[in-house]
Amino acid sequence: MNQTYEERIREQALAICEALYNKKALDIVALNVADKTIIADWFVVCSGRVSAQVKALCDEVEKKAPEIGLAELRREGYSQGRWIVIDYGAILVHIFHPEERAYYNMERLWLDDPRHFVDFSKQKGDK
Repeated sequence: MNQTYEERIREQALAICEALYNKKALDIVALNVADKTIIADWFVVCSGRVSAQVKALCDEVEKKAPEIGLAELRREGYSQGRWIVIDYGAILVHIFHPEERAYYNMERLWLDDPRHFVDFSKQKGDK
């Protein structure tokens, strides 16, 4: 059975969430923003405890992406390790240091419809 585009992108976004979870990322969420913006279909957002972990999470996503059919188009913020954005076209991955995550609070911009929100950490049983 062939997957639809939407199913494939959702599966890839959740595979990124799984890789982040396995590297101990905090507060992992996947946001379906396809009907809200033209820049991406999904945002994956998470936090690392410190800048070194933020970078390690980025490294893990970059390792996983080719395995699930994603090609990196651009990456920003790696050298500072405070807010890294990785662009895979249909999926944007945002990896935050906790202070930046609290300040920018990206989820509040996109949470008006819970059908578009997957709290990956809670799906895995984290508190």
